[in-house]
Amino acid sequence: MEHNTWTLFAGIGALLLLASLIGRLLKWRAGPGPHAVIDNLNARIDAWWVMVLVIGLAFIFGKTGVIVLFYLVSFYALREFITLTPTRRGDYPALVLAFYVALPGQYLLIGFDWYGLFSIFIPVYLFLLLPILASLGGDTTRFLERASKVQWGLMIAVYCVSSVPALMTLDIPGYEGRNLLLIAWLILVVQISDVLQYVCGKLFGKRKVAPRLSPSKTLEGLLGGVFLATLIGAALYWITPFNLWQAALMALVVNVMGFFGGLVMSAIKRDRGVKDWGHMIEGHGGMLDRMDSVCFAAPIFFHFVRYWWA
Repeated sequence: MEHNTWTLFAGIGALLLLASLIGRLLKWRAGPGPHAVIDNLNARIDAWWVMVLVIGLAFIFGKTGVIVLFYLVSFYALREFITLTPTRRGDYPALVLAFYVALPGQYLLIGFDWYGLFSIFIPVYLFLLLPILASLGGDTTRFLERASKVQWGLMIAVYCVSSVPALMTLDIPGYEGRNLLLIAWLILVVQISDVLQYVCGKLFGKRKVAPRLSPSKTLEGLLGGVFLATLIGAALYWITPFNLWQAALMALVVNVMGFFGGLVMSAIKRDRGVKDWGHMIEGHGGMLDRMDSVCFAAPIFFHFVRYWWA
């Protein structure tokens, strides 16, 4: 990792250290015994320490480390998605293809920098092949729903998530060797937007955006969180190939897409009758609960950067 990457991680570490101290101070002042809100806050901070350390370790190993990390993210995300959706025996060939061909194949293509194929491998070839395999089983019960489920799972958990390490394949003039910072900027801005939307919603929220999908999301939280996270994204323009106003516009785009990603994933959870996708990350739910906003922001960000800067 180059100097700016270390500087960025040092700043994130300092913020997490401050958050940890505040969380422990709140716990101490609250006294002994369980305190749901404070305990959840500290659990989330502890989980963020682990996630930042894992990402930092992947960054040390460069492109290979990042690809392996997000391959594992996609695997657990796809498993969570498929676990919460109904399957039948006729779906097994499609599921085998999804986990053992589509998933590793997508990341191998990214590793080989084969943009012409990894950009269409899942949304074209697998989109057509999966229902063909499902139809060979002869099971027509809820066929459209079952076929769409696997297609959606691959698109969200694999194709969209793989757009993050795909940033490593971009050849940006004057930005050579710094693509890790693009990944750090994207994840940091989108995740900060999530946090700030939650905080602004708790402090100022009155009007619900979509009460049936996500009761905690408010208009005030959305506007305040997106606005503040956009300012932060603009302030971090020095780690990107963008100038100040370009960084602000890109941050606005990924933050808005991240919000709608969370909304769509909440709609799917409500349809399945669950609050969280899983319990993998303490205080955060499952892998998809942490990656829902990134899933929708990453492919848009990747293609914007590729078409306008690479």
